[in-house]
Amino acid sequence: MKDAIAKLLKKALKQKKVDLSEEEIASFIEIPPSAELGDYAFPCFFLAERLHDEAAQIAIELREEIGSPPEMFEDIQTKGPYINFFINRKNLARQTIDKIAKEKDGFGSAGLGKGKKAVVEHTSINPNASPHVGRARNAVIGDSIVNLMKFFGFKPEIHYYVNDVSKQVAMLVVAGAERLSFDKMLDRYVEIAKKVEKSKTLEKEVFLKLQKFENGDKETLKKFEKITKTCLKGQAEILRRIGISYDVFDFESSYIDEAKGVLEKLQSTGKLKKDKNKRFYLDQSDTQLKGMMKSPVLVLTRSDGTGLYPLRDLAYTIYKMKLSKKNMVVLGEDQKLYFLQLKEALKLLGLDSPEVIHYSFILLNTKKGARKMSTRKGDVVLLEDFLGDLSEKAKKEIKARKTKGNPEIVAIAALKYKILKNSPNKIINFDADEALSFDGDTGPYILYSYARANSILKKSKKSKPVSKLGILLKSEEFEIPDLSGKEIELIKKISRFPSTAHEAFMTLNPSLVANYSYKLAQIFNEFYHSCPVLGSHEEPFRLALVASFMQTLRNSLALLGIETLEEM
Repeated sequence: MKDAIAKLLKKALKQKKVDLSEEEIASFIEIPPSAELGDYAFPCFFLAERLHDEAAQIAIELREEIGSPPEMFEDIQTKGPYINFFINRKNLARQTIDKIAKEKDGFGSAGLGKGKKAVVEHTSINPNASPHVGRARNAVIGDSIVNLMKFFGFKPEIHYYVNDVSKQVAMLVVAGAERLSFDKMLDRYVEIAKKVEKSKTLEKEVFLKLQKFENGDKETLKKFEKITKTCLKGQAEILRRIGISYDVFDFESSYIDEAKGVLEKLQSTGKLKKDKNKRFYLDQSDTQLKGMMKSPVLVLTRSDGTGLYPLRDLAYTIYKMKLSKKNMVVLGEDQKLYFLQLKEALKLLGLDSPEVIHYSFILLNTKKGARKMSTRKGDVVLLEDFLGDLSEKAKKEIKARKTKGNPEIVAIAALKYKILKNSPNKIINFDADEALSFDGDTGPYILYSYARANSILKKSKKSKPVSKLGILLKSEEFEIPDLSGKEIELIKKISRFPSTAHEAFMTLNPSLVANYSYKLAQIFNEFYHSCPVLGSHEEPFRLALVASFMQTLRNSLALLGIETLEEM
C-alpha cells in the first residue's frame, strides 16, 4: 500500500518541481497513532525549507494535486502538516485475500536479488568445545539473514569460518586432546586454559605449537586437524538440531599462503611497518580509528614472522568478496573496533568490505544473577543441555495445559524467538521460564495462535478449500461484509507484512519480522474473541481471513527459522 501512496505523491510532488523517487517518498510514510488520522500519513515538514512555505500549506496543495481519491482509498484528508490516507477497507480485504491466495508461500517476497549469489558468513565458533547458549545468537541471527536473502530472490551461500589456527586449539594439542571425544573437550580445555594462565613456560609451548603448525610440521598438523574435525562435527550436529546448516566450511589454515601475499601488497602502501619486536603492523593513525584507539595499529605478524589472525582474516575476506559483492558477516559487538580496522586495511588495498551485523551478548538468569558466559573459565550453559532443559520444560507445560505439540519444536521456537525479537545490538537477559510461556510476547504464544487458527478451519464444514492453505477461498466466492474494527485491524496488519519483510531485508534486522509476528498473533487472538467464525453469517469471509492470517504468519515465522505446529 505504501507503494501505491508513493506513486500518487510522486506525481503530485512533480507538479511542485520536487523530484523524489518512490522509495524515498515511501520512507517518509508513517502509520498514524489512531484510526481517526487514517491508515497512512505523509508528513510535509521536510518540504517546508525546500519549497519556502509552511508544511500545513504544502499538505493542502499536494492534496489538491492528487485530486479525486482512487478506488483503493475511501478518503484522503489533510490535518495540519500531514496528508492522511484512509484505505477502502473492503477493497483492501479483497486485494489482500486474493494476493495471498495467488502467492501463498511467496506472499510478501520480491525477486530483488534476481537469482544472484550472495555470501553470508556466520557462527564461527572456536573448534575447542561444545557451543554454549551465548554462541547461539550469532547462528540464529545469521540463519534468519539467510532466510531473508532467499525470500527476496538471492541465492545465499552460507559460510562457516573455522579458526583452526588458534591459541585455543593449540592449548588442546598441548593437553593431548586429539585422543578425546567431543563431549570431553570442554573439560580438558578449561583445565589447560587455567594452567596456561599461570605458567609462562606452558604459554610458550602453546605458541611453539602454533609456529610448528604454520611451518607445516606434519605431526603437529595431524593433531590440530584431529581436534578441529572432532569439534566441528559435534558443533555442526548441535546446530542442525535447531535447523541451522552450512554450505561451506572455510578453514583459517587454508589462508596461510594467501596471507603472505596480502602482506606483500600492504608493503607497497607505505603503511606497513616493523616495531621494536620485529612484528609487522599496519599504521592506521590517519584513519577514523585515530580517535577510537590509543594506538591505532593493526598487528599482523609475530616477531618470528608467522602470521596472526588478522592477516589471515584479511586474506579470507578478500576471497569472500571475490565470490559476491553481496556479502554479509555476523560478528559480536566485541569485534566492532576490530572490524573497522579490517575495513580500513581493505580500503588501503582498494577493496570493499562485507556488510556487518553486530550482535550483543546473551546473559542467563541464574541463582547467582544474570551472567555472561565464558568457555575459558568453564562458566557456560551448553546449548545442547539448554535445549534439553527447554524441551523438558515445554513437555511439562504442554501436559499441564492439556494441549498437544512437539516439545522440541516449541523449545526451539522459544529459543529463536527470544533471540530474534530483540534488536541485534541489545543485550538479551534470557529467562527460560519466561521464554517458554504460552502467554505474552513469546514463541510458544505465537505457535499457539497459529494452531488455534488451524483448529477453526478443521472444525468448519466449509473448510475444505482452506484447510491446507494451498487453495484459499477466492474473494469472488463470497461477499465481503461491513467490517468490524477487529476485522479491519487484522486485514491491515496482514497487508503490511510485505513492507515489514522488505524493511527487515534492507536493514538486515530480523527483529522487525519477529515483533511483527507477535503483533499479528495478538491481533488475531483479539479478532478470535470478538468475531465468531463458525456458524456466523460472515463465515465464508472470516474463514478466508483466518486462512490468510495462517499463511502470513507461517511466511513470517519461516523468515525466523521457526516451524509452525498444526495442533497445540
